[in-house]
Amino acid sequence: MRSLFLALAFVVVNLPAAAEEIVLGLSSDQVSINTNFDGSEILVFGAVKRDAPAPDDNSLQVIVTVSGPSEPVTVRRKEKRFGIWVNTDAVEVDRAPSFYAIATSAPLSEALSETEDQRHKISIPRAIRSVGAPMNITDSESFTEALIRIKTRSSQYQLNESTVSVDEETLFRTAIKLPAALTEGDYQTRIFLTRGGAVVSQYDTSIYVRKVGMERWLFTLSRENAFIYGLMSLGIAIAAGWLASAVFTAFRR
Repeated sequence: MRSLFLALAFVVVNLPAAAEEIVLGLSSDQVSINTNFDGSEILVFGAVKRDAPAPDDNSLQVIVTVSGPSEPVTVRRKEKRFGIWVNTDAVEVDRAPSFYAIATSAPLSEALSETEDQRHKISIPRAIRSVGAPMNITDSESFTEALIRIKTRSSQYQLNESTVSVDEETLFRTAIKLPAALTEGDYQTRIFLTRGGAVVSQYDTSIYVRKVGMERWLFTLSRENAFIYGLMSLGIAIAAGWLASAVFTAFRR
């Protein structure tokens, strides 16, 4: 790892002059999901190249975001009626990331202004797009908040403040933990440099999450030949039930 940082520092010195820009590296730009996949960790590291010494105010902050494929989500509200929990209201969230992680070098409120957040859609609420709600629902914001709570509990949404290490306002690094339940697709990775809450530079790249092996075969089969996939699933369920019954009978004897 030390050699990687030295290599980045060498590149910074020899790059053409610019205000402040990002030179980025990833420990891996691909994540493979197989039957034994229980999560992964991506190391994000980089350097800042500039044409003049850094200001003395030590105001440089780094923000890293990783966003999974976006998809529409229906959020339902349950209420207890006659002793039974039932779905009452529902709001369709137009687009929400399947996974979203933020890592910062300082508390997000210090590293980013509200105006810049609105412009770049960095914070978790800003990353979620909700077009509207039925006329009978007056608290649609609570549905978005509920979605964030649910996703946060399952580590699908993460806000990791002050976890980006910045050395002498030049080298930075952090680690993003990916949970086991990942959606296949391209995960957009964005790195922002900010000063005084304003974004001064941005770099975009992608991490590719793909199913491999048995997971890929089952996924392809379920999409391309649902009938055979259904018969196979039914056969496995019957076999599992028969085996459990046989074991139970053997123990009783």
